[in-house]
Amino acid sequence: MVVSRQALIDSRFATVVCAPIYSRGDRLSTQVPVGPDQGLKHDSCIMCDNLVSIQKVRLRDYVGSLTGSLASQLNRTLRSALDLL
Repeated sequence: MVVSRQALIDSRFATVVCAPIYSRGDRLSTQVPVGPDQGLKHDSCIMCDNLVSIQKVRLRDYVGSLTGSLASQLNRTLRSALDLL
């Protein structure tokens, strides 16, 4: 699973930059915990240190979304992982 922006998914570009989601995390400051409250089947982590570019055709199934404070936490974590603070 991956996290990406809807605006980019809807764009004319063939690829999107995504943050992968894994079912196991290491409690690093560059990981954001997510789970059933966000639509996932089990507790997982968004890995902001492992951004990847993938073809949009590989994004097939919508799973869930981030809102409110968790979306803000992901934004802060991405800035930290990319050293943009």
